[in-house]
Parts: sequence; structure tokens; C-alpha cells
Amino acid sequence: MTIVYHIAFGIHLLCVIAILALLLLQINKNPKKLNGGVLHAALTALIAAVVMIGLWSHAHSEAANHTKFGVKFLVLAVILVLGYKNVKKDELKSSVWAAMLGLTITNIVIAYAW
Repeated sequence: MTIVYHIAFGIHLLCVIAILALLLLQINKNPKKLNGGVLHAALTALIAAVVMIGLWSHAHSEAANHTKFGVKFLVLAVILVLGYKNVKKDELKSSVWAAMLGLTITNIVIAYAW
């Protein structure tokens, strides 16, 4: 089970990096357009996170910090909601793009600092 946990962890990391990279690729574009890959990466990161939480006790000897997991889940859920509301639009507002980018960076900071 530890191997499955580490595979899910790797997939989760790659997906969060993909979200960040795909959002940063739009930094100089005007008008900004939401890449569908952001949604795929966010949903895959969410599924991998659920697998990781389910296997936490098999891979770690310490207790899980469910508050941290809940906050990270909420941040990822907001990214998904913003993405699904704006994926069909021709233009992505800069405020929505900045919010998604800020939430992604917040999720990364929570993962390493908490």
C-alpha cells in the first residue's frame, strides 16, 4: 500500500505543477483563455489526494492532520469551481486568473509550510 500512496503522491505533485504551469503560461496573453488542462489537472490532483488520505495510515506512523487536508481540499474545490464556470468563456477575466493562480500558490505553501 505504501507504493500506491507514493504513486498517488507523485501524480498529485505533477498535477499541481501542471495547474501552476498552465496558469503561468497565460501571464502575457491578452485576452487570457483558460486551458482545459487546468481542470483535468485539478480533478486528477483531487482524486490523487483522496487516495493519499485513504492510504495515510498505511504509509505514515503519525496521525493525519485532517484540518490541513480539509483546507487544501477547499482551496482545490474553489479552483475547480472557478475553472468550470469559466472554461467555456472566450475570455478569462484577469481577476479570475489571478484568483486561481493565488489559490494554487496558497495550496503549495500550505502543503510545505503547515
